[in-house]
Amino acid sequence: MKKSSIIGIIVIAIALAIIISSAGDASSYVTFGEAREMAESGSTSKIHVVGELKKDVQGQVVGVNPSADRTSVSFVMVDDNGKEQTVFLDDPMPTDLLRSEKVVVVGAYKDDMFVADKVLLKCPSKYEETAL
Repeated sequence: MKKSSIIGIIVIAIALAIIISSAGDASSYVTFGEAREMAESGSTSKIHVVGELKKDVQGQVVGVNPSADRTSVSFVMVDDNGKEQTVFLDDPMPTDLLRSEKVVVVGAYKDDMFVADKVLLKCPSKYEETAL
């Protein structure tokens, strides 16, 4: 075999190994109920939950509580099934959290609280068409 063929096979094998190892870390979107069941069954994988921030009857966001030193935040999120859950983020509050249309939290349950490692936001202002 040629040296270039051997190098090509090695590169392909390494790429396949990386893809297979990262496939175990991939997570699909679940509800808070499914996330709790996964945590109770002993799953330690990161879970993605999609939903919206809780709003009052006037449409104002409620339940967002930044810490006194603003290094962490907790908020109430409602998943697609309508289940409310307190989410804790040990990072400063994302800038557009209060204006976001949808929120995706990535993390796991610890006791009765969902602890997020990351919060991904979909802000309506970024996706609306503007009249010219």
